Amino acid sequence: MKRRTWLLSALGATGALVVGWGVLPARSRLGSPELMLKTEGDVALNGWIKIAADGAVVLAMPRSEMGQGIHTALAMLVAEELDMPLERVRLEQAGPDSIYGNVAMLVASLPFHPLDSEGEHKSVKIKMGEWLVGKIARELGINATGGSSTIADLWDPLRMAAATARASLVQAAAAAWTVPASEITVANGVMQHASGKTAHYGQMVAAASGSTPSGIQTKARQNWKLIGQATPRTDIPSKVTGQATFGLDVRLPGMLFAAVQMCPMLGGTAASMDTTAALALKGVSKVVPLDAWGGGTAGLAVVGQTTWHARQGVQAVKVQWQAPATGTLDSQRIQAHLLKALNTESGFTFHEQGVTTQAEKAAATRIDALYQAPYLAHATMEPMNCTAQVKDGRVEIWVPTQVPQLARDMAAKVAKVDPNQVTVHVTQLGGGFGRRLEVDFVGQAVQVAMACEGAPVQLSWSREEDMGHDFYRPMHLAKFQASLDEQGTVTSLRIKSAGDAISPRWMARAVPMLSGPIDMPDKTTAEGLFDLPYGFASQHMSHVATKSGVPVGFWRSVGHSHNAFFSESFIDELAAATKQDPLAFRLNWLKDAPRYAAVLKLATSKAGWGTPRPTGRAQGLALHESFGSIVAQVAEVSVDNGQIRVHRVVCAIDCGTVVNPDTVAQQVESSVIYGLSAALFGQINIVGGVVQQSNFPSYPLVTLSQAPQVETHIVPSTRHPAGVGEPAVPPIAPAVANALFALTGKRQRALPLVV
Repeated sequence: MKRRTWLLSALGATGALVVGWGVLPARSRLGSPELMLKTEGDVALNGWIKIAADGAVVLAMPRSEMGQGIHTALAMLVAEELDMPLERVRLEQAGPDSIYGNVAMLVASLPFHPLDSEGEHKSVKIKMGEWLVGKIARELGINATGGSSTIADLWDPLRMAAATARASLVQAAAAAWTVPASEITVANGVMQHASGKTAHYGQMVAAASGSTPSGIQTKARQNWKLIGQATPRTDIPSKVTGQATFGLDVRLPGMLFAAVQMCPMLGGTAASMDTTAALALKGVSKVVPLDAWGGGTAGLAVVGQTTWHARQGVQAVKVQWQAPATGTLDSQRIQAHLLKALNTESGFTFHEQGVTTQAEKAAATRIDALYQAPYLAHATMEPMNCTAQVKDGRVEIWVPTQVPQLARDMAAKVAKVDPNQVTVHVTQLGGGFGRRLEVDFVGQAVQVAMACEGAPVQLSWSREEDMGHDFYRPMHLAKFQASLDEQGTVTSLRIKSAGDAISPRWMARAVPMLSGPIDMPDKTTAEGLFDLPYGFASQHMSHVATKSGVPVGFWRSVGHSHNAFFSESFIDELAAATKQDPLAFRLNWLKDAPRYAAVLKLATSKAGWGTPRPTGRAQGLALHESFGSIVAQVAEVSVDNGQIRVHRVVCAIDCGTVVNPDTVAQQVESSVIYGLSAALFGQINIVGGVVQQSNFPSYPLVTLSQAPQVETHIVPSTRHPAGVGEPAVPPIAPAVANALFALTGKRQRALPLVV
């Protein structure tokens, strides 16, 4: 089934949801003032903005801070529209209402080619698909921090909420002073009139409450004072002083601590459990069997006075583990299965143009390559944890999560209470990278808390449990076939990949109502392959979705993280086969993609592409679009005693309108280090159902001494903001691999890279 055929079928299948929507405007995301917490002295003007008695602004914050600087960026949008100093904007956790849901993230999941989805090129079918999914997303209101989508999603709603609040306040002042609202100016949260009358927001908020100004316009770009300016992140001081509260920092009166041990075999269960020795230990109070959601006992949690007591108890429990009825998993067998599927199954076609089969029959030369990438763990610095209290029919949880609404639903399901009886406190996250889009550990914490007579319990995983029971980035393989004519011109490109689909597995776990009867083709399996910007006349991109049995989840930049390595390495292969410079080859095929070409030119210019390198070093480049942003990277690499050393990475990024350029640079640097760690070292091997890597000695990260110098260059843009947290991850692996080819003549087709 072709992509567009499937999409229209899916649209028809959801007809019951959209009856009557065709005549309705988009659901407003302004929200009612009743949605905000009622706090003494504060007055809410809509679902996002409250004004304190002293004139300060309180912003309802629906997104999680995990080091990406989003709390600062969103506060900047509000401060800009309200003409407030940034330090006068305070944050308050948003509630579960649908206005806080992430619409942009779901719309971005549609499998459309980016070159078909821009401006006047956008077809009616694409517009319809985006309209429908946007409608569904607004109805569902799933609050999620992921997909590098926060600014893209809240850019308009949050600025409009702040602009509306400002208009209400100015209107109230105008009525009180009997002057035209147009004559009132605002600076630093203080309204003033030429007559000498002044008032800060807090003095007018009572009068402004309940007003509904019309014709609101957000600030024109030329009037911005804060957006686009390098601004220190507001979360840094509390992190430096240790005052920031992460999940493991939560402390409550009478709190107990729990440690877990799960079956070392993925999908396995406990056949028997002897807790005698553990319960005899001082400081240990309980051993709680943990349910396997598919049935049976997946493991256990030991409750103690401290985490140390709990972990001592875990070691003392004697457990007889048993493999799942389906047998144990093995990564080598899975790889062989993927290769067989790649060679025997047609898969789902995500993109095709031209007539690839004709070009292949007429080809003078054909170039074939097989690429592969392993399973990867998230390895967040803060392992999984959640504090829970179940008391008097209510549940309260303190959790570092990317999906507070789903965490609430999981807690309610386990405790068998209505979701309205669950209170969620979102702490800061010690890394997310997609792992905290899962809520398995929340269910465990609530299950343990239910056994503790109303006492709060902090459940935490060890690093070993975290590494051995992740939702891994899937193993993927991709087969490339390119046809060349007698002049050496590429006439066709065929790509077929194979690997587990993440989205259906995640939806079945987290949002079963969405998994439904339609096993949707998952864009994340093919992103970075079906959406290439290069103008080859004939193209065919398909994917074979598999079900290995290994738990898989969203990993920073998802399918792009490995597919960019595949595609940009093969593009380099084509350049070499046609005896062209890698930059010149790309630019030749980007004539209809000027944004991509501009980013590539900026990166290579700043890196000094084509100029002599120090002896023993070479450069490699890669270009990739993900999450709406285009990134080009040039890596300068050497090899010393069999060790790959990346000295310098020059990155250019077009991410649309930039809110805080400092944050862009920080996220690029973070992405390069994260992606480089995976490119050089990252792999998860499964033998007999057991993950072989257990901690950082066997799953290393790039150290400070190994870290390259990273330079970030931002392309000026007036486009809608796009993603920043992930787009610089995908290009680093192919940039390094292509540099290694230039240096050694050896083509790298598998991760991690070796010499």
